[in-house]
Amino acid sequence: MKKERNPKNWNEVKTNDSWAIFKIMGEFVNGYEKLSKIGPCVSIFGSARTKPDDKNYQLAENIAKNLSDNGYGVITGGGPGIMEAANKGAYNAGGTSVGLNIELPFEQHDNPYIDNDKSIDFDYFFVRKVMFVKYSQGFVVMPGGFGTLDELFEAITLIQTHKIGKFPIILVGKKFWCGLVDWIKETLLETHNNISKEDLHLLNIVDTEDEVIEILNDFYEKYNLEPNF
Repeated sequence: MKKERNPKNWNEVKTNDSWAIFKIMGEFVNGYEKLSKIGPCVSIFGSARTKPDDKNYQLAENIAKNLSDNGYGVITGGGPGIMEAANKGAYNAGGTSVGLNIELPFEQHDNPYIDNDKSIDFDYFFVRKVMFVKYSQGFVVMPGGFGTLDELFEAITLIQTHKIGKFPIILVGKKFWCGLVDWIKETLLETHNNISKEDLHLLNIVDTEDEVIEILNDFYEKYNLEPNF
């Protein structure tokens, strides 16, 4: 039997939704104020489940160190796994180490390698995603799950639709990513014509930290380092 809505309760929900606007505004203001001071940074994404003895953990740490040595700070989601590795690499290299934290059922604390003044907590995923895109000079995407794919396709969509300027999107791990990129090419482009051929150029696939730095440095020889919108 279908449950009837309670009009009184529904009105309370609408009132709570209206007040939530102020909390959302507060997260935006806090994020903008803190991140506007961090300087050029690159976001590194990947699985929270990656263990320290995994080669991708070690690779993420090396990439972050290399980024720091080349003048870029590092932004992550602040949690364990690849995020911890990236913050660790930046922190140990003396670079800027930023964590945009959000509480999840299996990931309830930030990692210890985030600069004390650059750890920001969010309740709303969509606010957090704005911060990643606005203050990143590039996305380095390591092997990960749904959250990693979400961030990847968000950036591709915003660049494709010209809502933000183009910046480097670098997929690390050819063995992991080539199947997805082949599907995009063969199914989305060639079979259904759902994207343009030029959209494929938004993605770079590499295997090493040196390739990551080369792509970023080559790109920013032509463009200014600045917020994305």
